[in-house]
Amino acid sequence: MFDIRAYNRDAWNKQVDSGCVWSRPVDHDVIEKAKKGDWEIVLTPLISVPNNWYPDFKGKNVLCLASGGGQQAPILAAAGGLVTSFDNSPQQLAQDHLVAQREGLSIEIIEGDMRDLSVLADGHFTLIFHPVSNIFIPDILPVWKEAYRVLEPGGVLLSGLANPINYIFDFEKYDHEKILEVRHKIPYNDIDDLPGDVLEKFKLEKTPLEFSHTLEELIGGQIQAGFSITGFYEDKFENDLMSEYYPTFFATRAIKPR
Repeated sequence: MFDIRAYNRDAWNKQVDSGCVWSRPVDHDVIEKAKKGDWEIVLTPLISVPNNWYPDFKGKNVLCLASGGGQQAPILAAAGGLVTSFDNSPQQLAQDHLVAQREGLSIEIIEGDMRDLSVLADGHFTLIFHPVSNIFIPDILPVWKEAYRVLEPGGVLLSGLANPINYIFDFEKYDHEKILEVRHKIPYNDIDDLPGDVLEKFKLEKTPLEFSHTLEELIGGQIQAGFSITGFYEDKFENDLMSEYYPTFFATRAIKPR
């Protein structure tokens, strides 16, 4: 049986080594500004999370869920959170550790599967920051259920999500010819829906494998887990053909009721 967690762990380790944009540690000036209350971070490619989406997390427990890379976790720690960074990739976590060591920040580092937070206590966190990352797992309801469990009553889950429509197109034609040709049904996944030769090429190159999810899973799944959704916005990439026609990403703010 193909172990997607192990595969994507290795693939993201390679992304770090390749200098992926989501794996580049923030610099000293960003941390210094965050310590003074001047900071912003993203759940999606471009739009910063609105300030009023955050609860008061100074001196409180914050979970950066599948959010390694030396970016969000160090900024939230510098802004006063007691941060735990939980990620599947040791190299992504190493970027958080690098910034923490460099800047004298305290960040707890845990390697693990975002679908299984059993090492974390019930009701422990005030804030969970979960950027676009659940595209790398096939099933996301466990993520919502575990996030709900580890949040305290009144706690906030901030999530970045990929628009499922991104996955309906022929990726080879999109990548090489910049043509949007509908090919796939939703939900889509690379393992079952990529042509065999392309999938083997991806595996050989250690390209992360992705899974789309339905809106029912992405939004309805949070509601099913017990959350109340209180915020929503859409986002897109710059200079991207898909983004010329529709928002390619969105973000949600969800609260665990008191």
